[in-house]
Amino acid sequence: MSGTQITSHGLSARKKKILFRAWHRGMREMDLLFGQFADANIADLSEDQLDTFETLLDLPDRDVLAWLTGEKSAPIEHQTDFLAMIKSFHAKKSPF
Repeated sequence: MSGTQITSHGLSARKKKILFRAWHRGMREMDLLFGQFADANIADLSEDQLDTFETLLDLPDRDVLAWLTGEKSAPIEHQTDFLAMIKSFHAKKSPF
C-alpha cells in the first residue's frame, strides 16, 4: 500500500501539496504517520495548522519520528498543539 487513500478533488493547491508531501517522506514510518493523519484531517486544517504542518514536513524524519513515538521530547519550539494532535490521532488508532 502506498500513498493517500483519499481523493484530493476539492482541496486547495496548498492542501494537495501538503497531502502529497505527507505521503512521500523518505521513511515509510513517517509516510504512514503523516500520511494517515493528513488523509483524515487535511480538509479541515486551518491556515495556522497548515503552516505548522509544513514546518514539520521540512524537518528530518528521524527527529519527528522520535518526537511522535515518545523516544525523545520535541524541542520547545515544536511542542505545539498540532504535534499533540498528530500523536493523539495515532494513539486513538492504535490497537494496543
